[in-house]
Amino acid sequence: MSLQSKIVLITGASSGIGAATALYFSKLGAKLALTGRNTANLQTIADRCESISSNKPFIVSGDLTQELDTKHIFDSTIAHYKSLDVLINNAGILETGSIETTSLEQYDRIMNTNVRSIYHLTMLAIPYLIKSKGNIVNVSSVNGVRSFPNVLAYCMSKSALDQFTKCVALELAPKGVRVNSVNPGVVITEILKRNGMSEEDYVKFLERTKDTHALGRPGTPEEVAKAIAFLASDDSSFSTGNTLLVDGGRHVMCPR
Repeated sequence: MSLQSKIVLITGASSGIGAATALYFSKLGAKLALTGRNTANLQTIADRCESISSNKPFIVSGDLTQELDTKHIFDSTIAHYKSLDVLINNAGILETGSIETTSLEQYDRIMNTNVRSIYHLTMLAIPYLIKSKGNIVNVSSVNGVRSFPNVLAYCMSKSALDQFTKCVALELAPKGVRVNSVNPGVVITEILKRNGMSEEDYVKFLERTKDTHALGRPGTPEEVAKAIAFLASDDSSFSTGNTLLVDGGRHVMCPR
């Protein structure tokens, strides 16, 4: 599997799955544009990528929920590389809440980050991906295909992203552009702790994967990164419109 000299834009690259994807793509020879809101973390990841590969990543920080930021991120990437081969829509947030407790403000924040920003960035990228016969990989979730309580808006956002993946795949297939998603289960990142979960509760949450995931454990960002790389590479040249579950079998488990 190779991404040698492929120009790849990765959102949410400052931590978690995005950072692991950046590092793995560097090993595969990609030329990276990395974006996120934490400039210091982005620089750290870029430095690690440069130590792996001779290709120095281009970094540009910004908030994808702000239209001007999104356009700046994309325009800066194109100004730097002149083209684009792969778009990895990884940036996203997770917040808890039910129909009784999720405010409209919270709902809008989740949908703007997890759906609208991806729609906008993809719109900007399409003309360049058509030229390069490139592809898109969206980072969704098992929550897009299975229902879970107390993460209502998040589940809705990931279901919308899965439908976005499939519809855009159909629209762009005649133009030679593939569109797929990965749908992780529980993965060891900081996303839940950033949402306010205590260290003690997070340890208990991970412990529960012994029962909630068929393989009896959480996944790692590196495992998801390898699935993303497969979909982004020519090794998946006959695959489009897929929602690839990388969830330790959680989607086939009965509720517990």
